[in-house]
Amino acid sequence: MSGPAPLAFQLNWEPNGFQAPYFLAREAGHYEAEGLAVEFVEGHGSPYAAERAAQGDADIALAGASAVLAKRSEGFEPRAIAAVTQKTPAAVYTLRDVFGEPLSEPEQLAGRTVAPSATKTRILTAQLLEDAGIRDEVDLLEVDPHTHHRVQHKVIDGTVDAAVGVVTNGIEIGREHDRTPDELPIGEFLDIYGMTLVTSPEFAADHPGRLRSFLRATARGWADATRDPERAIDVLVDRNATLERNRAIERLKFETAANRLQFTPYVRDHGWGAQDPDRWQRLGETLSETALLEGEIDPDAAWTDEFRPDDEQLVAEYADRARPTAD
Repeated sequence: MSGPAPLAFQLNWEPNGFQAPYFLAREAGHYEAEGLAVEFVEGHGSPYAAERAAQGDADIALAGASAVLAKRSEGFEPRAIAAVTQKTPAAVYTLRDVFGEPLSEPEQLAGRTVAPSATKTRILTAQLLEDAGIRDEVDLLEVDPHTHHRVQHKVIDGTVDAAVGVVTNGIEIGREHDRTPDELPIGEFLDIYGMTLVTSPEFAADHPGRLRSFLRATARGWADATRDPERAIDVLVDRNATLERNRAIERLKFETAANRLQFTPYVRDHGWGAQDPDRWQRLGETLSETALLEGEIDPDAAWTDEFRPDDEQLVAEYADRARPTAD
């Protein structure tokens, strides 16, 4: 009798609250119940994860939609098989005593200096400022070659007025330094996809059943984590004990992803992981206009819903079953 089928799952970063549902899905036995033995591999960003999947170095990867299109423009072929979060997690953040007033609208960034932590978030910020009609009035710095923590330090010491990272970055530094933070979630202003699950055409052709099984088990993990976030964070901390001191932030990361980035009217109508072709087209246009892409792309070729098990009741009725009190 053969054992569970191995599957290498490339994360976009080190384990953190945004990834809690996957660890919970494994701990709860959802992958095992689907006949899968899932190995988690820590990552170094979405572009790295998307490329690893495209090259077959990982079977499935967690990567931002913009990274999927960027890598396709470079000649790789990562293909999204599910949209995990319907909105980008990118956010502009600051500290109230640095910015001088509560930050709630993009127009407030006029005349300010903003430091992005990554190329993708810089591109989205440029589009945000363009849409607000203030792109020429903002000093949007080039990406620092070092980590996002250096960008955070620039906000902390007042070298810049604001920074760009992901939701909860501002809250995290605010709590660490006992200062009042403000965040401007870019996903509230730009209709841009967030995180997706991607694979290669070769793996998809050879193992369609594994993909469906993985998505079915992962949807269960997301539902379990949404209903019981404390358990999800317990599992995450068991995986990496150093996260215990930031438990509250890790839980906030997950709850933000689940409740603000994932649940949308589209998910209610179409189910967990469903992808919207119009949104992929808009993302392609945004990246093309901001000169991020290396070459021509076809956004329609970057994704497929054929492996999403929408005949599974939880997947089809995810918004109602995962969060019964959802609006």
